[in-house]
Amino acid sequence: MSKGEAAVYMGVPPRFIDRLVYQRRVAFVKVGKYVRFRPEVLDQWIEDNTIDPDEDDDT
Repeated sequence: MSKGEAAVYMGVPPRFIDRLVYQRRVAFVKVGKYVRFRPEVLDQWIEDNTIDPDEDDDT
């Protein structure tokens, strides 16, 4: 999927995807000058960066 499609898929602006690629925080494939993403890689990135609520918090 393209950068624009990845941004829509994740619900973020395309610039955020650019930053993830620049910082190499997400796996991607280069096809010439184009950057492509696998949906399962994006799903895994979301899973890895999901912060669960603190169940020990007594507030």
